[in-house]
Amino acid sequence: MEPTRISLFWAGVRAELPILLGVAPFGMIYGVLALDAGIPPAAAQAMSAIIFAGSSQLITTQMVEMLIPGLLIVMTIAIVNLRHALYSASIAPYIRHLSPMWKCGLAYFLTDEAYAVTIVHYDQEERTAYDHWFFLGAGITLWTAWQLSTAAGIFLGTAVPESWSLDFALALTFIALLFPTLKDRPSLAAAAVAGICSVLFFSLPYRLGLVAAVLAGILAGVWLEGRK
Repeated sequence: MEPTRISLFWAGVRAELPILLGVAPFGMIYGVLALDAGIPPAAAQAMSAIIFAGSSQLITTQMVEMLIPGLLIVMTIAIVNLRHALYSASIAPYIRHLSPMWKCGLAYFLTDEAYAVTIVHYDQEERTAYDHWFFLGAGITLWTAWQLSTAAGIFLGTAVPESWSLDFALALTFIALLFPTLKDRPSLAAAAVAGICSVLFFSLPYRLGLVAAVLAGILAGVWLEGRK
């Protein structure tokens, strides 16, 4: 029997739940750092609701604390978020049949964690006309958790000790998400090259090392794919 909209929505919710173990500490850290940077609690929470991008929000708080001009902050965040263009290109073939309203809504939820579970679903499951409901379920689950964890961080303030190293939890979560997708030599090469380059280029300004590592990984994967 073909899955229904509701069953796919809840499948997306269930797929996203394990990732929240890494997202929740990350959101709390953002809330704490936003207060430390002098950002009012209401503005800090509004950033989570409107921007809804953890790395961008953390970088913004750091740059606000350093009194960096607003235009430079915007340019830096634009560079950091270039990876979302790759996510969009990857997932576009699966949602091209949707209405503009659906596409705009799903674009808002196109974060690292929602993309990770959604693209695995699209790649591993048989295609249906309602797969975008899986995407929606994953996105709403992540959004809700991010708002609650941000609020918890703002409420707790400096009560969360730095010795907990909660920021490392999100990295471990992404590593766990990565391994099931490494099915062949091109994907292994892409992951390995991107990982190595991210370390080599870490010191580049404005987080350009992240963009360089992503491009290097893509090139490595495409090159090996072409040699099959």
